[in-house]
This record gives sequence, structure tokens and C-alpha cells, in this order.
Amino acid sequence: GYLMTILDYGSELAILAIGMTLVTAASGGQDISVGAAIAIAGSVILRVLCGTNSRPDTLQAPIIVAFLVACVVAMLFGAFNGALVAYFKIQPMVATLILYTAGRSIAAWINNNELPIVSDPTFSYFGGFIPGIPIPTPFFIAAVCVLVIFLVLKFTTLGLYTQSVGINENSSKLNGLNPTFIKFLTFVILGLCVAVAALIKVSRLSSINYSVIAKDIEMDAILAVALGGNALSGGKFNMASSILGAYVIQFLTTTLYKFQVAPTALPAYKAV
Repeated sequence: GYLMTILDYGSELAILAIGMTLVTAASGGQDISVGAAIAIAGSVILRVLCGTNSRPDTLQAPIIVAFLVACVVAMLFGAFNGALVAYFKIQPMVATLILYTAGRSIAAWINNNELPIVSDPTFSYFGGFIPGIPIPTPFFIAAVCVLVIFLVLKFTTLGLYTQSVGINENSSKLNGLNPTFIKFLTFVILGLCVAVAALIKVSRLSSINYSVIAKDIEMDAILAVALGGNALSGGKFNMASSILGAYVIQFLTTTLYKFQVAPTALPAYKAV
């Protein structure tokens, strides 16, 4: 029913909200290229699975291998954004505008402008349901990601350092931190979140549409951080609130669909 839909489609947004929260807290800016980065990572997954044939009868590589390759690629693009922001001191929204503009073209180029299709039914489990389990798989993937980030924040100094850099970069540097590396690291972590969301996205259709996949999802990810009560100028953050914000956005979307609101009108309601 509607609850399953919210858990299903809200999960990929919750995963992105994890990385976006850290980027916002450390850099005081937002990454607007995550939708294009998802297109790239999804295209890489399909390229590895399909090989040179866009419609193979069998998988050309294990799914885990395709996912790991996509993780590396997405983290490299995250590192590219992070380097522009941390080392070249470019404002985050301007720095990520490069990938936002070029990302979908790169995604199409990876597969030679073809639309590969994966025929193996097991691939669709990641974006749908595992037979016999009524809860959507994306929710389990999101739960694992949430558990990992909470363990990282609890048992490492990542959260403390990120907030310190976001509140006062100069002060944190005088206290022995490396603000440049910490900012860079948050963009790489967001890249990893992008790869996980890309796996879910391409698994839903077992294919990809470069111009439509994850369209405007970066705005929803930023909105989830804002709904969580986090300062978009950086500093202190609440990860649990950001994740809750992601599901609230999907709750709103699903409710509007229930009342038969036209899809073209959804952005106006979100803006309100």
C-alpha cells in the first residue's frame, strides 16, 4: 500500500541525505550534481553487467563487481567536486555545476548512447522486492547505510571534525585539524551514497534513461537536509533528522499522488 511506497521510494533519498548532510555541514554549501552522478554510476553498472552487448542473455560480470566499480567511479567524481571546493576554494554550488551540466552526457557516452537492458531477474531485486519478503529491498539497503553512518559517527571523530570545520574553519585549523581534507572527504562519502542510490535506480527498470533518471533528486536531497533543521550554511547537524526529512518528502509526494494531483504540479507543492 501507500506505506510500502513511501518506504520504497523514500529510501534512495534517505541514502543521499546522509552524504548531503555531511557536505553541507563541512562546506556550508550543497552538491547539485548528485542526479547527474547517479546517471553516471548507473550507466557504469549497466556497462559492466552488459559488456559490449547492450542486451545480453546473461550477465557479463557479477552484480557485486559492477556495484564496486560504480562505487569507485562515483567516489572519483565526488573527489573531483571535493578537490574544487576544498583545494581550489570554489563555492560548492558553482563547483558542482560542472558535473551537473556534463554528467548526463558522460553517462550516455559510457554506453555509446545505447539503452542497455539487463534480463537477469535477480538484478531487479535491489530496486524492488525479494520474493517472499513484503518489505521493499531499498528500505533494507537504506537501513544498512543508516546503521553504518551512525556507527561511524559514534565511534569515530568524523562528526565532530565536520561540525568544527563547518562552524569555524580557521579555528579548527588552529586546533590541529585539516579542514581541506575533511571537506574533501565529505564529498567522497557523498559519492559512495550516490553509487548505492544508482544501484537502486537502475535496478527498478533494469535499464536507464540518461535524461530522466534521478531528475531533480539533488533538490529533494537538499530539501531533506533543510527539513531536518540543519543549517544550510554549515556547522552542527542532525543526521537522524535529515533521514526523517527524506521520508517526509516522499510521504508528501505519495499523498499528493493519492489525491490525484498532476505530476507536473508536484514541485509547486514542495515549494510551498
